[in-house]
Amino acid sequence: MTTTGLDIHQILAKLPHRYPFLLLDRVLEVEAGKSVRALKNVTINEPFFVGHFPVRPVMPGVLILEALAQAAAVLAFVSLGTSAGNDRVVYLVGIDGARFKRPVEPGDQLVLEAWVERNRGGIHKFRTRASVDGQVAAEAEIMCTERQVA
Repeated sequence: MTTTGLDIHQILAKLPHRYPFLLLDRVLEVEAGKSVRALKNVTINEPFFVGHFPVRPVMPGVLILEALAQAAAVLAFVSLGTSAGNDRVVYLVGIDGARFKRPVEPGDQLVLEAWVERNRGGIHKFRTRASVDGQVAAEAEIMCTERQVA
């Protein structure tokens, strides 16, 4: 089943992240058990640009990976039919093959995509890609697991 579009309120209902660490603005489409495509609008008002780098602002690579992981977490929650809450989160447990191909700067619209590679033993593995204007900015394999925290 394909769900077209999750707005910010629906994303907030799925993920435990909040400002300044919520890195998704909209989910364009999500197909349970298959894939997700989401957006991050990168603005000069992001708190990390103050120090990274003041002369030539660039989104830190680790935050691009975090945005990809958040998109993958939305896919995991939609696939499982659950949401984050006071008792449930999706933890990032691994990143393999991360590659950065182009800088992400203020004004860019980062398209975040994740595809399910496998789901075994409570570990979700995703192939991910972040792009700007059709150009790949970053790619990685991301693994996460859902856990009860209460």
